[in-house]
Amino acid sequence: MKITRRNLIRSASVAAAAVAAPSIIRPNEARAEPWITKGGTIKVGVLFSQSGALAVVENDSAQVVQYAIDEINANGGVAGMKVEPIIIDAKSDIKVYSEKISQLILRDRVICTFGGYTSASRRAVAPIVMARDHLFYYPTCYEGRECTQNIINTGPLANQHSQDLIPFMVKNFGPKVYFVGSNYIWPKESNKNAKVWLERAGGELLGEEYVPLGGSEFAPIFNKIRQAKPDFIFSTVVGDSDIALHKQFLQEGFKADKMPIAALTTGEIEVRAMGPEAGAGHFLSAPYFQTLDTPTNQKFVENYLKSKYGGGGVTHYNMEETYLSVYVWKAGLEKALAQAGDIEAVTPRMIRDASGGIELGDDISPEGKVWIDPDNFNIWLKPKIGQCQADGQFKIVQASEKHVAPDPFSIYPDRGVCKADGLHTPDGTVQKNVL
Repeated sequence: MKITRRNLIRSASVAAAAVAAPSIIRPNEARAEPWITKGGTIKVGVLFSQSGALAVVENDSAQVVQYAIDEINANGGVAGMKVEPIIIDAKSDIKVYSEKISQLILRDRVICTFGGYTSASRRAVAPIVMARDHLFYYPTCYEGRECTQNIINTGPLANQHSQDLIPFMVKNFGPKVYFVGSNYIWPKESNKNAKVWLERAGGELLGEEYVPLGGSEFAPIFNKIRQAKPDFIFSTVVGDSDIALHKQFLQEGFKADKMPIAALTTGEIEVRAMGPEAGAGHFLSAPYFQTLDTPTNQKFVENYLKSKYGGGGVTHYNMEETYLSVYVWKAGLEKALAQAGDIEAVTPRMIRDASGGIELGDDISPEGKVWIDPDNFNIWLKPKIGQCQADGQFKIVQASEKHVAPDPFSIYPDRGVCKADGLHTPDGTVQKNVL
């Protein structure tokens, strides 16, 4: 099913109904049994799309979660217990995300869930996760402007993502840019941030167009781009639509060396799907590339690709961020267990609260040392910019020397500051679970 504005509105209603309906969401007190039972397994949810328009990226994320769990289990599990993934295909359907998160929490009794690639999917599960005081790991880039107490994010925020990319492109290709995005909240909000960075860099926005998620018709947009003559295109197009965008760029006769696409999502997986000739010369901002020359990344790439999960033939920023989320969860669970003293006493919220400040060192993280911010529970990382080469891999052309702090309200300073207990507003109030 294609994700359209009508579907998003309908799905939001479904999610809201799920929060309100006692038959679906029951108070925590109604379930006395522990989330983790001694002698059993530690169940975690895996809620990614393995079919539909988003599967081009999300299927690999589902694979890498299982790969990370296999690694953990091979090394003794957690507290001597095996981790068991409960895997559900979200089918690129926002309604499925909102329905299945309830199933994972209520029926399957998972301690947490890893999932989602779009902000639409994250927002579909968020009300239910928050109503249950549960735990969700969102392992990819997102727009910010949120302060939630039940979601841990391991991908870059806008201030870690496009803040470097926009001035890089203006400096190297020129000030004139055309924005093209998928039609949902992340591209639109990301573009609000990009406009701020563009103005600061002395750039000029010539146009802004959006296509439905899953849409593949870019000819009308390319006609406008041909007339506008930008120096580069800034893309927030995702999934199958991203493949179509780059293929039609070539078909329209445009050249990457004359008017490249600078993207926030077009990595090794997308280039694998579109063909290297369609990706070559274009740019991506991401904290991770398969070509990162570190011992940990080389080991990660080699071991993953030769595993039963590595049939796709590449690694990718979203896979790596998902891989990190599993190890952030493991460290948070171990810390919560040390505080609780009993595995059966550990709750999802305890893991979340214990996760602030969790660090993954160079020996675990393929992209290098990262850590979870103790206030807003997003990740500190080093942004990078890569240019796609003829073989479909990326040459890193710029990398931050220092870690950049996640700032979910970077262009909204008047909204307040996100802390562990909620959004601290200028008037002194604290707002919980701000979406």
